[in-house]
Amino acid sequence: MGKIKSKMVKRAAKAFEEKGVEFNEDFEKNKTILGDNLPSKKIRNQMAGLLTRIKHQNKKEK
Repeated sequence: MGKIKSKMVKRAAKAFEEKGVEFNEDFEKNKTILGDNLPSKKIRNQMAGLLTRIKHQNKKEK
């Protein structure tokens, strides 16, 4: 798998962040947070990975 994510995954991840759901740099914790809300294991893992990478990048910028 590459780093390029589909628009659906990006939009959904952005929507979760805007709702105020707290994510962090730990993939496993992000995966469990998303686990209840997403029907597909593949999409859940993609979104958790994307959110993990975004949080890690934001931390490096600061």
